Amino acid sequence: MKIKLFLIVMLLATSSFSQKLPTFDVQGHRGARGIKPENTIPAFIAALDLGVTTLEMDLAITKDNQFIVSHEPWMSAAYCLDPSGSSFSAKDEMKFNIYTMNYEEVKLWDCGSKINERFPEQEKIKLSKPLLTDVIIAVENHIKSYSRYEVDYNIEIKSMPEGDDKFHPKPSVFSDMVYNLIDQYLPLDRVVIQSFDFRVLKYWHSKYPNVRLAALVENLKTIDENVKELGFTPAIYSPDYKLLSKSEIKHCHELAMKVIPWTVNDKTEMLELKAMGVDGFITDYPNLAKEYKMTLNIQKTK
Repeated sequence: MKIKLFLIVMLLATSSFSQKLPTFDVQGHRGARGIKPENTIPAFIAALDLGVTTLEMDLAITKDNQFIVSHEPWMSAAYCLDPSGSSFSAKDEMKFNIYTMNYEEVKLWDCGSKINERFPEQEKIKLSKPLLTDVIIAVENHIKSYSRYEVDYNIEIKSMPEGDDKFHPKPSVFSDMVYNLIDQYLPLDRVVIQSFDFRVLKYWHSKYPNVRLAALVENLKTIDENVKELGFTPAIYSPDYKLLSKSEIKHCHELAMKVIPWTVNDKTEMLELKAMGVDGFITDYPNLAKEYKMTLNIQKTK
């Protein structure tokens, strides 16, 4: 009887996700940075409610080896206040290195109340940079309770050669730590690892070939030159959208790469890129994508 009850409960749990995602992938950049403080739980929940298919986020690491969702490995003067509630100069921000702070110190910084001049519509909320584990738990609970469809996680490992052992561990150490944590919380088929640092992607391709990889690109090299430098063909080619043409998108598809450019914040450009054949895009404003019904064609499975 207990076994039968368990099976019924499991069936109900799985049937609650009786929806399939559209093939066009709208990714909420740092959650929904245009309307909520970036890389925070409210931003990710807002993105879910706006119908994104992927949550895009960035990782930094603390002195006590806690993963923080943060675009920079330091406190940004553009949107953070120090523990006393004061602003600080951009020329000093790199002094506030997250890699030299324990998580308890990071929690004291407010990175949601300050007006971010680039995003005047962004709601101001007093928030600290969250742990990746707390983000995953909050997102998965929201999915089960409200949005009812699973999204992917596009996680950027922020590293650069000059930052090794100063702002972050070396790529191999950083990557192994990320994999070990993610593997505890998420099925790997819902995870994409992205990076501008090709050292990171090469390492994942070699050690964790079952994880999808996205090559972030902002250089003027050709697609073939970037793929040659990488040494393999990634699942996703993710350039600055301004670098794309219809022929380049076609070439990526010929190489069996999906094309998901960043960061597309204009309604007209969203539609133009979709017409050109991109497989999705990363945006600070998933509410604009929702307005154009790009992510609202979720259909119930038969």
